[in-house]
Amino acid sequence: MNHRTISAFVVPLQVAFLLFLSSKATAQDSSEALLTVGGTPVDKDELVYLISKGKSNDTQVSGVSREEFEENLDLFINYKLKVREAEALGLDKSEEFSREFNSFKETLIYPYLIKNSLEEGELRKAYSRMQEVVRASHILFQFPPNASTEDSLIVLKMALKVKGEIENGGNINELAVLYSDDPSAKINKGDLGYFTSLQMVQPFEDAAYTLQPGQVSDPVLTNFGYHIIKVQDRQPNPGQVRVSHILVRFDAEDPTQEENARRKISDIYAEIQKENTVWEDIVKTFSEDPATSQRGGLLPWFGIGSMIPEFEMAAFSLTETGEVSPPLKSQYGYHILRLEEKKPIDSFEDMEENIRSKILRDSRSGMIQSQVVAIQKARYGFEEDEASVNNLSQVLNPVAKADFSSPLASKSLGKSPLFKLQGKTYLASDLSTFMESEEVSPKINGGTFDIWYERFVAETLSKTEEKDLEANNKEYQMLLKEYRDGILLFSLMNQEVWEKGIQDSLGQVEFFRKNIDQYQWKNRLEAFVVKVLDTSQLENARNAIQGKGYNEPMIREFEAAYKANSTLAFQTESGLFEYADHPVLSQIDTQLAYQEIQVDGILYLVVTGQKLPAEPRKFEESRGLVIRDYQEYLDKTLIESLKSKYPIQINSQVKEEAFLALNQ
Repeated sequence: MNHRTISAFVVPLQVAFLLFLSSKATAQDSSEALLTVGGTPVDKDELVYLISKGKSNDTQVSGVSREEFEENLDLFINYKLKVREAEALGLDKSEEFSREFNSFKETLIYPYLIKNSLEEGELRKAYSRMQEVVRASHILFQFPPNASTEDSLIVLKMALKVKGEIENGGNINELAVLYSDDPSAKINKGDLGYFTSLQMVQPFEDAAYTLQPGQVSDPVLTNFGYHIIKVQDRQPNPGQVRVSHILVRFDAEDPTQEENARRKISDIYAEIQKENTVWEDIVKTFSEDPATSQRGGLLPWFGIGSMIPEFEMAAFSLTETGEVSPPLKSQYGYHILRLEEKKPIDSFEDMEENIRSKILRDSRSGMIQSQVVAIQKARYGFEEDEASVNNLSQVLNPVAKADFSSPLASKSLGKSPLFKLQGKTYLASDLSTFMESEEVSPKINGGTFDIWYERFVAETLSKTEEKDLEANNKEYQMLLKEYRDGILLFSLMNQEVWEKGIQDSLGQVEFFRKNIDQYQWKNRLEAFVVKVLDTSQLENARNAIQGKGYNEPMIREFEAAYKANSTLAFQTESGLFEYADHPVLSQIDTQLAYQEIQVDGILYLVVTGQKLPAEPRKFEESRGLVIRDYQEYLDKTLIESLKSKYPIQINSQVKEEAFLALNQ
């Protein structure tokens, strides 16, 4: 049993007692509290939220009965007592607690951060775009190495000139051969085929998805250069397809090889058209794709933009399962495809993590981070001292990280202001301290100061946002309290109940002796029960067990024989049973050594042996039950001792307010 699960604390009612608020806004005046635990007030909102959370899974039932309310209140009080004791024992001060709580905290805070909401927006936008596929052609104009501003302007003017030619009737595909710096343009004439979201760099995708078929973009700047984009077509996303294929390779530089490959693929295609041909046999015999030829040519599922355009278009043009394409040529050779299966695009829930992973790996992650910082600066009143920062940038950019603190001291720059945030001024010395605490350095793509200053600002803003959430976000406070108290409760229960119940062997024996009346065998009977599933084998079974008496060799011989010859003919069980509780043995005549009996329309053959009267169990026979019961005893004892240690006082008026709040 994993006692760290929330349900383990309150299994009887399946109420999430760890999901509630005990925030800084709890009642300070005990007269306004629902109850006090050893003088510590507990606000009614905790209980109201707790019960509401437990009831939220049952949409058919609104409100709670008086009986449910009282039962939940009792459990809530027991829970609060245990958390109070854990705090009194200092369990919240241990290194183990801090490590575990901080680990949880990193995960818990994420859904509440500005970054998460921005990422969620990008996820939804990407998935929305994935409902459509776009076919576009482009011309790429790259910058020369170490391009100056003047060089960039020349490239931009060239891109605008070619755009004008396209708008005046020029063919973008022919112009791509003349002008494009994309090496593939010599082969595909700038035609990129169909693609969908997250398959192109973000600026290119953004531009393509704003264009309608026939429209041409202004120059689009990406890391590759300027692009002129013309959208040729937009279609609903056809989803995914799975095909198997036959491949015949050739050397593109050898015309003779290509002609031989073309003839061979034509002969294979003709062979496939014949009746009674087996696709898998043809693939195994003729396909030159070693990765798939031994498994029927089967390829993984793929969607638009995942394969070379000609292969992809042929695959998606197939409509019926088992349909075979005519031979098609690609850069790898000649192919014949067979459609195995099609399916629509996956749901957002199924694709969410994959989309998130792709977004975090491309330029969108940097864009999201920039937006996060901008929002945080506006929200928390960030004020940069531009003059001071510019001066520090000039002086400290050439300085290596290892030597950063030296000029701060020698030039008295440590007290130079960087920025003000929520009334606090951060200095250059604070940046230096931050740099020293960071073990992993970023890749330097710029001056030392600029790189580390940007990181310091982002880290300071993140911590400010986290503190703001802890102080003002009620839902996040609830979640933090849930995990904090959950860890404490686990630690206390593990120390005082679970592990103690398992390891305290003397306590187990003593508990067993005091409660021996709970560990009694009822009347027992040795029995071999054969459930007959195949009546054609009934006579063989009778002959094998009737008149043999209950004995282990007979049972082993019978079971070995039917498992070897008639696996599904019988089901058997044997041993010493408390027969009054057994569904079959409770209905037999215990005086007979062999009998046949029908139970619920099924025939059973029963061989009986020795009868044993009711008697006390031995400790070894009951140890599992004893440990379970001993743990329950320890739990009850703990609660009773805590009630004495931390007196409970309940405010009847506030209690009634809580009940009414749950039934509004």
